[in-house]
Amino acid sequence: MRCPFCATDEDKVIETRVSKDGSEIRRRRECEGCKRRFTTYERIEESMPQVVKADGRREPFDRNKIVHGIAASVVKRRVSRDQVQQLALEVEREVGEAGVSEISSREIGERVLPKLRELDQIAYVRFASIYRDFRDVDSFTKEVDALKGEDTGRHETPAHEERTDEHLAVAADGE
Repeated sequence: MRCPFCATDEDKVIETRVSKDGSEIRRRRECEGCKRRFTTYERIEESMPQVVKADGRREPFDRNKIVHGIAASVVKRRVSRDQVQQLALEVEREVGEAGVSEISSREIGERVLPKLRELDQIAYVRFASIYRDFRDVDSFTKEVDALKGEDTGRHETPAHEERTDEHLAVAADGE
């Protein structure tokens, strides 16, 4: 492994850890030349399909683009970074298991949407509004109306947070 600091080819592995899901190995290394430490990750490289963009361009599949899109939709929501990473990993696995040489970016988005809908409905609407390119308020309203009939469970708010009208209504029902 080439040191990212001094480009020496000699290093030693100090620590090795397997990720929780067993999909990658994290190694802490120390350069024999400059003695600086760095981390490397090993994961199985699957032959992922090329992604066909809306304009016809093709590019390699990149899970980080999924993570970035989901992360943008969950801003200021109670969704952890780990949940975003897990959702992106699930989509990556589905795409890899599809066994196709090409997949449209639209199909990847369609795989993200139901998972995001289960995770957080506000993030789902945000993602869908960009992904499905809502052209007007009616498109947006139709998507929100479709969510209204779903039971999303109780909306309990921790004591240290301000309650919204919706939370007050749920609290009143339970009292």
